[in-house]
Amino acid sequence: MNDTHATNVSIVIPTYNERENLPLLIRRISNALKDVNYEIIVVDDNSPDGTWRLAEELSKEFPIRVLRREGKKGLSSAVMDGIAIANSEKVIVMDADLQHPPEILPLILKALENNDLVVASRYVPGGGVENWSAFRKLVSFGARVLAYMIFPKVRKVKDPLSGFFGLKKSRISLSKLNPLGFKILLEILVKGKFDKTVEVPYIFHGRLHGKSKMGSKEIKNYIIHVIRLSRETGGFWRILLLFTLGAILLIALVLYLIVLSGIILGI
Repeated sequence: MNDTHATNVSIVIPTYNERENLPLLIRRISNALKDVNYEIIVVDDNSPDGTWRLAEELSKEFPIRVLRREGKKGLSSAVMDGIAIANSEKVIVMDADLQHPPEILPLILKALENNDLVVASRYVPGGGVENWSAFRKLVSFGARVLAYMIFPKVRKVKDPLSGFFGLKKSRISLSKLNPLGFKILLEILVKGKFDKTVEVPYIFHGRLHGKSKMGSKEIKNYIIHVIRLSRETGGFWRILLLFTLGAILLIALVLYLIVLSGIILGI
């Protein structure tokens, strides 16, 4: 096992019911970083399927540290807790469901040598998604557009909602972060201090085992997160402006339809 006191990179993996995916993920990380002194931090919300217990077993073979949290506290806070205990200045965050390919970890780590934040991106040349429905693509597009309209600081990033990214932990203040839901990168981009940011392409793969945690609850959490973050950073007026413009357009549309119906009916 690697010496954690000389860790080159810390890989933070938030988990909840990922027992089936974890062994394969860990082995793929090990193969990808075979020439790197790394540590893996599994932050588990007391998974009913015993993910944390399996991670502890795997720690006998791989450089894994397990943080087991009582209750389901959420992905964003799990990421924050993992970053807080990381031994390395360089931290990479990724999911446990194999939708983030470990094979590009060396590329992210290399990019971190000359950058403060590295985003694994689905929306730069060479990136993409696998097997997404039209609805999910529409939701993703809408979420990004909303972020761009409310937070000018994130407009330089093509994939500000990625869950796969690396950073230098000294560039963020964990005490100032207050994320909700899955999109912690948005909070980090808005509140962090990054002189150099770069994106590297990756293909977002389909989940191998288990059920997706994306649903209406997470869409709701994202909207609440955007509103809360805008109020914290002085961008709430942009939301009010969007709602005002939306209301005006809706009223104009209704009036147009009323007039049009009157013309058609000869009123």
